[in-house]
Amino acid sequence: MLTVTLPDGSTKPFESAVTCREVAEAIGPGLAKAAIAAEVDGKPRDLAYRLPAEGEASVRFFTKRDPEALGIMRHSCAHVMAQAVMRLFDGVQLAFGPTTASGFYYDMVTPRPISEEDFPKIEAEMKKIVKEDLEFERLEKPRDESLALCEELGQRFKVEHVQTGLGDEGELSFYRQGEFVDLCRGVHIPSTAHIGKAFKLLSVAGAYWKGDASRDQLQRLYATAFFDKKELADHLAQIEEAKKRDHRVLGKQLELFTIDQKAGSGMILWLPKGAVVRQTLEAMIRDELKERGYETVYTPHVGRVELYETSGHFPYYRESQFPVLCEHSAGQLVDTLVDRLRAGDITEAEEQKLFEAAQLLGCDADLTSAETPAERAAALDRWAHQHERYLLKPMNCPHHVMIYKAKPRSYRDLPVRLAEFGTVYRYEQSGELSGMTRVRGFTQDDAHLFCTPEQVPAEFRGCLEMTQKVLQSLGMRDYRVRLGFRDPDSTKYVGGEELWDQAEAQLREVCESMDLPDLSIEPGEAAFYGPKADFVVTDCIGREWQLGTVQLDYNLPSEARFALEYVGADNKPHRPVMIHRAPLGSLERFVGVLIEHFAGAFPLWLAPVQARVLTVSEKSEEYGREVEAKLREAGLRVEGDYRGSKLGAKIREGQLELIPYLVVVGEADRDAGTVALRDRLEGDLGACTVAEAIERLTTEVAEKRVRQVAEGTSVDLSGKAAGNEY
Repeated sequence: MLTVTLPDGSTKPFESAVTCREVAEAIGPGLAKAAIAAEVDGKPRDLAYRLPAEGEASVRFFTKRDPEALGIMRHSCAHVMAQAVMRLFDGVQLAFGPTTASGFYYDMVTPRPISEEDFPKIEAEMKKIVKEDLEFERLEKPRDESLALCEELGQRFKVEHVQTGLGDEGELSFYRQGEFVDLCRGVHIPSTAHIGKAFKLLSVAGAYWKGDASRDQLQRLYATAFFDKKELADHLAQIEEAKKRDHRVLGKQLELFTIDQKAGSGMILWLPKGAVVRQTLEAMIRDELKERGYETVYTPHVGRVELYETSGHFPYYRESQFPVLCEHSAGQLVDTLVDRLRAGDITEAEEQKLFEAAQLLGCDADLTSAETPAERAAALDRWAHQHERYLLKPMNCPHHVMIYKAKPRSYRDLPVRLAEFGTVYRYEQSGELSGMTRVRGFTQDDAHLFCTPEQVPAEFRGCLEMTQKVLQSLGMRDYRVRLGFRDPDSTKYVGGEELWDQAEAQLREVCESMDLPDLSIEPGEAAFYGPKADFVVTDCIGREWQLGTVQLDYNLPSEARFALEYVGADNKPHRPVMIHRAPLGSLERFVGVLIEHFAGAFPLWLAPVQARVLTVSEKSEEYGREVEAKLREAGLRVEGDYRGSKLGAKIREGQLELIPYLVVVGEADRDAGTVALRDRLEGDLGACTVAEAIERLTTEVAEKRVRQVAEGTSVDLSGKAAGNEY
């Protein structure tokens, strides 16, 4: 006998093994028609999944109303898109086709490049496949049969992935709809007809096989799909609105920042106006730091590799770090050889060539007694540690730890709050770089707090409150807080289970006591050293951005890492707790988000140019310069336009440059000691004295008013993508 427990707590008995579809049919024809997938004992399953003949099973069905359903349908649509491309082009080689937060893509190689001109015929073929109502059939095969099937299909990327990336998998799954068969983890909808008509191809871009620039170049075909045509229309409208707000375009138009390949990909060059925005944000944070008892520190842009080995950042984040800088000329070769030996992706011939090259450069490591790759890697690593090696700083926290350790600490000294606008470097893949929001060098408004265990709740709360205050100052009130906890089944985390349980319990208690908006717990989202609270902000057109973060860390202070101590009231050594926090996160990313959130129209207190004096004619230039000087003396960022151009043209230019206030002066104003004030939002405000104009502007700046965020079409993109790719 099988007993199925449903979400409402009710149970249904079955005398033999049944599929999820048969369970839905037993509940009722309405559910059987609406269901597109199921969750069995917490795991997503196809409706064709067969439950055991005996025992108990918890079953929940996904319909179009459930957010999980959207990701499942989109992944099925990705398969349909790939099938359509293969019907239209011969010899297509498929790579991966996962879902994303707002749609899906498929990487592939085609006989000729696909262009946007091909989109209509691909979409037309997709519509035919949807109309054919092809069943998604799951095929499970042993690894050797899976490899043979991929070879039979002629899909060389799939063959390689089965041989290497899935080398530990004993059994693999495929999905077939009609003539199309694809290696896939699943889950999928019952048939292509469930996709409907609300799908759209969006763009095509370049990509590399497994993100490696030295491997095959692929085409990445982006698309999206919804259950409802209106949702699709809203999404497409949002995309058009996002294009208007693209910070890369506005940043150039408003002279905020530039990126030059000669200076380096992913390296932001802040132009004077952009620097004003950054400095203003930094000043706001510095005021908060002073008020909350932080101490400012400065640390170098590089650090010894051993420092990051102790912290665990190296080699944990090695793939996203710049190459090691070595004192010895053979150091870089040795470092590469050690890494490849430990990864097991080097042949004996390649190893011999690399080692001989390292010897030519002066490496005298003795490998005579090292028989295995692991032993040779260890011997080479010992040689490397005899020479100085540095990394471009990937994190600020190890440096702050060393500042804490610079002198003995007493419990009376704690909490110690160290803050720095520290620049760090991450080697992002070139295909992932995107303006200011994905860069290789960025500055964090970083701070690290060292406190007693008893001080953790108050200090963590203070960090959360500071982040809230910063976001509110920028009119960003629509956000949720995500608690990132560890995944018990993952091996990426450091530290003991007891410390993790303690840290997660403290973090949960503090956050729940604050009634934070849309508080959620997401296992697997923790930092490798501890749980965290991320502020996920929704901008005015419905897009989510992960910005501020506060993280709790029992591991870096531990004996296994930096062995931090303070002397307690009992005159004995104790271990402090560490809190990492960054209200803005990356200044580059934050400013990029702000540009798009405000569509370049910054509030007065943040605007690079707060006011511009415009003269009606050259006769009023002298008075205009007097007004400009008074505005500047009042602390306002102001400039003047004293050209002989027509006033209407000057006003139009000021509006296009999104300057908050235009101060118009003519001969009559000179005689009366007045100005005509034009507000970017309210238009012509009429005449007022210079003192009244200064009072209006300085009050608005002091209060950090955000009077309006440029509004656009919003759309709910809360549907989560499924983990559906091998």
